[in-house]
Amino acid sequence: MSDDNSTFVREVNDDLRSDYFKALWARFRFVIIGAAIAIVVVTAALRGWDYWQESTAAKSGDAFLAALELARDGNTEAALAGFQELEKTGHGSYPVLARMRAATVLADQGDAAAAISAFSAIGKDASQPAAIRDAARIRAAYLLVDHGSYDDVSAEVEVLAVPGNAARHSAREALGLAAFKAGDFAKASEWFNEITTDTQTPRGVANRAGVILDLIAARGGAS
Repeated sequence: MSDDNSTFVREVNDDLRSDYFKALWARFRFVIIGAAIAIVVVTAALRGWDYWQESTAAKSGDAFLAALELARDGNTEAALAGFQELEKTGHGSYPVLARMRAATVLADQGDAAAAISAFSAIGKDASQPAAIRDAARIRAAYLLVDHGSYDDVSAEVEVLAVPGNAARHSAREALGLAAFKAGDFAKASEWFNEITTDTQTPRGVANRAGVILDLIAARGGAS
């Protein structure tokens, strides 16, 4: 094919494409324009949503740090007010972190009953992540060692004191301490032996368990 023929064919094809796209535009221009507008709107909305999330999370983080600072300075009333406000209006994980920290402040100022109630409520809140619930149960259990009965401690954490549970070491320690305090040295020995025979028990927990087992042995063994 000569160069002239090739040029002619190419020009014809270009004209056909131009006519095709003109017809396509005439027929579907509103759909195409609508789709383009929708893409722009959705993109803007997503960017706006991301910005809102980031800015809201930053504000919640600042409020949380401010409440922590108040607690460290001993201004417990203002700290509790800050945490309670975050529980209602905080973003992301800050509401539950605020609940946990508020309960800690209550414990630090000597209101064990209120702290136990707060931690126990978090532990039973199925909307929270399992790790948060387990941590709250453990905190409640340790407080109950001094401010409750063995059964109270058991109700909080015996469900966690099973092989494979990441919180089992602390749960067993709380149960063992509660049993020891109640004078049930046989049950205390069972829990502390579970701690010392578990190869994954943290060294500090295992060492404390060993000390109490020695104390039980010095008292004449399990009774």
